[in-house]
Amino acid sequence: EEAKRFTPDLEVEAHLGPNRKSDPEELRQADLVLTTYAILRLEAEKLGRIRLDCAMLDESQAIKNSSSKTFRAAKTLQADNRLCLTGTPLENRLSELWSQMDFLNPGLLRSLDRFERTLAGPASKGDSRAQESLRRLVKPFILRRSKEQVAPELPEKSEHTLTCPMQAGQSSLYQRVRDHYRAEVLQAADTEGINRSKMKVLEGLLRLRQIACHPGLVDQESSDSGKMEKLRELVREARSGNRKALIFSQYTKLLGLIRKEFQLEGTPCLYLDGRTPHKRRMERVQSFQEAEGSCFFLISLKAGGTGLNLTAADYVFLLDPWWNPAVEMQAVDRTHRIGQEKTVFTYRLISRGSVEEKVLTLQQRKQQMVSSVLSGSNDMIKNLTRRDLEHLFS
Repeated sequence: EEAKRFTPDLEVEAHLGPNRKSDPEELRQADLVLTTYAILRLEAEKLGRIRLDCAMLDESQAIKNSSSKTFRAAKTLQADNRLCLTGTPLENRLSELWSQMDFLNPGLLRSLDRFERTLAGPASKGDSRAQESLRRLVKPFILRRSKEQVAPELPEKSEHTLTCPMQAGQSSLYQRVRDHYRAEVLQAADTEGINRSKMKVLEGLLRLRQIACHPGLVDQESSDSGKMEKLRELVREARSGNRKALIFSQYTKLLGLIRKEFQLEGTPCLYLDGRTPHKRRMERVQSFQEAEGSCFFLISLKAGGTGLNLTAADYVFLLDPWWNPAVEMQAVDRTHRIGQEKTVFTYRLISRGSVEEKVLTLQQRKQQMVSSVLSGSNDMIKNLTRRDLEHLFS
């Protein structure tokens, strides 16, 4: 669709679906070949036989794991020029940057083993000299353009963090679960070390974060949460102003609870998660964009964090904080794109006295290393200390 608008003279081949062309010679006739990472993995040998003027990886964090089939398939492409396009070049660890740079300029950062030993390892531990060395190495090959530079006509974003008191039953359940996992996690960290007790840490954090959102995600007998009360208030406000809003959560079960409530109350809403077929996904986006009056789009954070233009919305509600603030911002930016004419109001809902408040403080503390090299967020779980665990489970 974008090629029709901007480059109508180019011959475009969408290499997709069961009826896609099987002969590489036929693909050579096109000016622009579009395909998915899944098909690239399946047809790496065939696509690797086509000499390209340019190979472009959109959302190039898809090749961040250098041991993955996607990375190996991308490396088979023959191209005179290569581009990686991404808003989150680093999501977890510096080796993700190595993978993308190795696709772009093989050998620039030497072998992965040497990179981790001499640069990534020291940099992740706060070595400023290693961070500066890495920054200088990659800087000539990175064009970072902020949204303000690309689209200066975009209206402002207004961001708010709302602290919601937990309901009595929710608070009681949270304290019981927190005390249980605090004892288990700290004991495991002391006896086995933090790396070996990683799964126990993740399990405890998951349960606490779920209860902070809605105790019904852990205990089916629980009926309400402080966040739901606040969300209802925000939804009423948006409806009274005839506004459209996106509602994001990483928990599809929570979105399901909200969807059920909206349907019972007659609140107009649409729903999208990772199981939504591509065709339906586009239909729902169009329905939301064209809907008359107020409408609410319930979207799972992972499924809807990229690839959507939802400029009809001017409200965004984030129901649970993500480890990586860059992933959150990608979700928010579904609305704050070219074509948006209204100020976008973002509301991040946090449960008071919960692990969510503590995650926000850790985000700020743990982000310095990556931001000094590029942007994004450090792998927080990997680099947690015992002191951090005490903080999270306090």
